Amino acid sequence: MKKETRLTHLDEKGMPKMVDVSPKNNTVRIASAHAKVSMSAEAFQLAVGKGGKKGDALGTAKIAGIMAAKKTSELIPLCHPLNIESCDIAFKPDENESSITIISTVKISGKTGVEMESLTSASVAALTVYDMLKAVDKSIEISEIYLISKEGGKSGTYKRK
Repeated sequence: MKKETRLTHLDEKGMPKMVDVSPKNNTVRIASAHAKVSMSAEAFQLAVGKGGKKGDALGTAKIAGIMAAKKTSELIPLCHPLNIESCDIAFKPDENESSITIISTVKISGKTGVEMESLTSASVAALTVYDMLKAVDKSIEISEIYLISKEGGKSGTYKRK
């Protein structure tokens, strides 16, 4: 695969533009993103035990992450509005670290990728965990937001090393 050597969201004058995807073929496109939320042991127990002041932190974060994937084009100016066909959010609690890893996987059949949707989804899910638990721990840290993998489209498959 040939790697892109120019910024596709800039025109020949260096001004922002939306990429023209009309010539592209519809293909299945999948992207997964990662986020990590680290917190106090007390907040962690509330997160995994569904006993937070606001209720089920992870259940609420899952809904927020799915909604975020569907609304990415409203948040990131040059993203195309996409018909999200699937969004799955998984939580991997680590009691030893008092952390929760969030993995968001988004899938469509379309002309453009869903990397931004999976990244937005994981980020908003992490922010929601913070919001649900901040009454107990304002020092919660959100980190390690990155793309894990993507499939489909002209550039093919990417897997983070």
